[in-house]
Amino acid sequence: MIFNKASRVCRVFEHHRKRFYSIIIKDELSGNYTLNDAYNHAKKKCQCKLSKKLPKDVTKKGVFACNELDLKEINVYGFDYDYTLAVYKPAMDFLLYDLGRNLLISKFKYPKGISELEYKPNWAIRGLHYDIEKGLLMKIDSFLQIQFGTVYKGLTPISEKEVLRLYKNKNIPLAYVDTHGKNHQYITSKMVQLADLFSVPEMSLLCNVAEYFERNQISYNPEILFNDVKTSVGMGHPLMHSLVIENTAEYLEKDPKLRIFFDRLREHKKKLFLITNSPYKFVNAGMSLVLGEDWEEFFDVIIVQARKPMFFTDESRPIRVYCKESNTMLWDKVTELKKGTIYFEGTVKQLMAMTKWKGEDLLYFGDHPYSDLADVTLEHGWRTGAIINELNHEIDTLNNEDFKKNCSWLAILTQLIEDQQDSQEPDARETLKKWEMERDSIRKQLKSVFNPQFGSVFRTHNNPTYFSRRLFRFADIYTSQMSNLLEHSITHTYYPRRGVMPHEYASLFV
Repeated sequence: MIFNKASRVCRVFEHHRKRFYSIIIKDELSGNYTLNDAYNHAKKKCQCKLSKKLPKDVTKKGVFACNELDLKEINVYGFDYDYTLAVYKPAMDFLLYDLGRNLLISKFKYPKGISELEYKPNWAIRGLHYDIEKGLLMKIDSFLQIQFGTVYKGLTPISEKEVLRLYKNKNIPLAYVDTHGKNHQYITSKMVQLADLFSVPEMSLLCNVAEYFERNQISYNPEILFNDVKTSVGMGHPLMHSLVIENTAEYLEKDPKLRIFFDRLREHKKKLFLITNSPYKFVNAGMSLVLGEDWEEFFDVIIVQARKPMFFTDESRPIRVYCKESNTMLWDKVTELKKGTIYFEGTVKQLMAMTKWKGEDLLYFGDHPYSDLADVTLEHGWRTGAIINELNHEIDTLNNEDFKKNCSWLAILTQLIEDQQDSQEPDARETLKKWEMERDSIRKQLKSVFNPQFGSVFRTHNNPTYFSRRLFRFADIYTSQMSNLLEHSITHTYYPRRGVMPHEYASLFV
């Protein structure tokens, strides 16, 4: 019985290996086959298999595991606010863009002509890098390689030849990209990664203004432009807060299942806390919409204006009580954290000391891999979950039938090129060049369906992006929205899938 079961497993793995990774040509063709025969046979085989069955769709409600996580061990649930519990509508991007653009004109005296530059939805994606010195926006993979075709000066793409002239090769030195030392200064002197969704309208404004300067032949310093745009968008946040408070429903999505999720946590006696960089009145307006007017009753600890990531890294910074009536902070010394009291600033060490919580019992959700997740998992042993709203669009794209077909043919064509690249057939180089051009065309198509300029948030042509590599390192699980956890029980264990290493793909037991 055991032998038969193992044999069936072997056959299943062999079937999938042949289907997706290998084309066995020589066994099925005569000894006089040509490269064109091999290509036609591979194409026919791909079409035949795809006509029978396409890969299954990925569920948009999925919770994806990077590391094994047993919810039975979790007694404390923590949450960020922005883009974690509060999911914003596209109107928020337009608002932040308009406020930043107007401040560039009124505060920094930029040309009034930029008032005509409108926000471009779907122009940029999260996770891109901006070279402050050269004024270039680009996508970098997990090996610190620039993805050609995703480097822009303003709204204009930069050629591969120009990129190589500027950087000497396609690899960016680690020190140029990542100088996240103990102080976690995420804006470096060379390059900055724009890792949260609030940065997307900022990127659009940056590129729009740079393009305006380039086309009108106005001399500018890229570093000054970057700083001015960042400052303007940041200065617009207080006004953004007041406008959202006045009309919260215009800017926030309401997930009716979120309250059900919180009710379940409370029913199972879980401790809950909220740590956010946003001010109380802004949070109160949003939480009242998404959870209800009694939202504070869910939480054992609420900390606003925490100034993450410094909340997680500073050694000493007093936690203070926020007074709702006077909208100010009190000077009393805080010796315990009480439910029903709103707190301001502080440090993670104070939080853990006063609550007696243990890191391994705690699961914290946020949207920013660095500000929310990196320090708590690396330094404090917390378990972490990332809320990545873009997953809905990414999964919709992955589930598209044409996308699946193109991916399958790309895998087979790539294998065919690899297998036949040493062919001694006359005109082999010309034939292989045609195949490589077709492969390049398919890869561009697959990239553009995610985003015409930059492709997928999670991958370049072959590799994970710099963003997704950090996400997978710092998050135990990730999903598109909090309520997706309702799909599983409160005692569910999330298991990561066994990945296939390059040296394992031909093995039956992967």
